[in-house]
Amino acid sequence: MGTLKAAVIGVGSMGQHHARVYTELKQTTLVGVADALPETAQRIGGKYGVPAYSDYRELLERERPDIVTVAAPTQEHHSVAVAALEAGCHVLVEKPIAATLAEGEALIARAAALKRKLMVGHIVRFSPSIQALKQHLDAGELGRVFQIICRRVGPFPARIRDVGVVIDLAPHDLDVMRFITGDEIVRVFAETEQQIHTAHEDLVLGMVRFRSGISGLLEINWLTPTKVREVVVLGERGMFRADDLTQDLYFYENAEVNGLEWGHLSLLKGVSEGRMVRYPIARHEPLKAELEAFAAAVAEDQPVPVSGADGLAALRLALALVQSGESQQIVSV
Repeated sequence: MGTLKAAVIGVGSMGQHHARVYTELKQTTLVGVADALPETAQRIGGKYGVPAYSDYRELLERERPDIVTVAAPTQEHHSVAVAALEAGCHVLVEKPIAATLAEGEALIARAAALKRKLMVGHIVRFSPSIQALKQHLDAGELGRVFQIICRRVGPFPARIRDVGVVIDLAPHDLDVMRFITGDEIVRVFAETEQQIHTAHEDLVLGMVRFRSGISGLLEINWLTPTKVREVVVLGERGMFRADDLTQDLYFYENAEVNGLEWGHLSLLKGVSEGRMVRYPIARHEPLKAELEAFAAAVAEDQPVPVSGADGLAALRLALALVQSGESQQIVSV
């Protein structure tokens, strides 16, 4: 397969970056953009010298793209993505996969029936620091994992919001937790608050439990005057801290383990401060890595790295957090 014809439906805060990256990749050529706001479509289309549409169906019919990013509002993910699939396109839909589990399941089923690839835009997986963290964990360098903490806090976003902070941001961290552990979350508990947002929660403190016994914490809000994007993983041999903003990965050693052989961690008697290591990481733009992986999966007819099932799992867990926050009960997943 030659260069893939790419289009973006919804070129607002995130979609405009998809349009830019498609013009930068060797595997793709941007052939058009669409947005419900004609002036937005015209601005982004003009910027990259491609046709702009206010009706995405017209874009699909006229430009016949091979691959499409759906970055429309969450409520429209299902209808727009299905239209793109039925037009013969492979689809990357921004997270969350859909507004409801039923819509997500229907979207996955439609892609399978049409034999089209469906990928969900869980961009944080493609962060260099998260990729490096997973590699070190997969190599067993932490020993047994005890706990994962994800912090995703920052100022209130200016963009119009059709969902609360849990559905908007928690899928990032829930997906990262599943990705780096290779494990499934079986129950959640959340405290949610609504301090500024007029219709939905803007703060969540969540606790999760994995099938293997690992515990997890999430701190997510739109109320913090500075951005923090951090994943901390605690285990027998120490602690990893990934900073997603600076793309740095640190390891804080438990000095009590230093010198113990792998088979003798049961001898571990305590925890004390050891050396700190900052790993050298080759930095890159996560979105570019994500879209490169999507284009490669289509071109080489390989499985996409973030499947519809992955997207559905993250949405199911986020909805469980919302339910727990409302009911003040533990929710089994």
